[in-house]
Amino acid sequence: MVMWSASQAEDTPSGTQEGTIDGHPALINSPTHTTTSSGHIGDAINVAFIGSEKELHHMLSASGWYAADPITSKTSFRIAADVVLRKPYPHAPVSNLYLWGRKQDAAFEQPVGNSPKQRHHVRFWQSHKVDLNSKPLWLGAATYDERVELSRTTGRITHKIAPNIDQERNKLVNDAIAAGKLHGYYWVEQFHQLAKGKNGGGDPYFTDRRLAVGVIDIRR
Repeated sequence: MVMWSASQAEDTPSGTQEGTIDGHPALINSPTHTTTSSGHIGDAINVAFIGSEKELHHMLSASGWYAADPITSKTSFRIAADVVLRKPYPHAPVSNLYLWGRKQDAAFEQPVGNSPKQRHHVRFWQSHKVDLNSKPLWLGAATYDERVELSRTTGRITHKIAPNIDQERNKLVNDAIAAGKLHGYYWVEQFHQLAKGKNGGGDPYFTDRRLAVGVIDIRR
């Protein structure tokens, strides 16, 4: 059974409204994990925002996040070269993961250092269901890429994620709060059945099992 709670995210700035918003209909029986193109379990869903596509992009841009470029031969070559040469690429592409039978609808990142080797990043999928304000839910998987390695499941060169995915979830919410682009947020307790797992690349992760849900307000 899903329970609602108004707990505070780590290091959340004061003065933020919490736990004051009704649940979104897309959260009912929503998926909890993405999948890879080969059908393996991918990254865990750990964050969600309610708002239009325009509002999502505005919020992330104002929060210091960059929209990821699509995967092409050109962008794939560039990210590989920039990792080797240690050159910045704030719009570096992310690999495709799948939810609701399709790849991500949007992806954003925040560079760390002068190379796409390390970065904060998140993928989002837009729900078909909308709330009473005709706003969709954007389910997201936020992780931190800590290095590049050979995948233990696919045999391909890929990023290895840091195991603490809650830290990335909290950072994303806190960035949006600091930018003044959230009306409020709440938690879905026990969103995940298990507190530990592995993603499609075989990287282990752990979580407090909660989903953070924020309501976007770009008028602020």
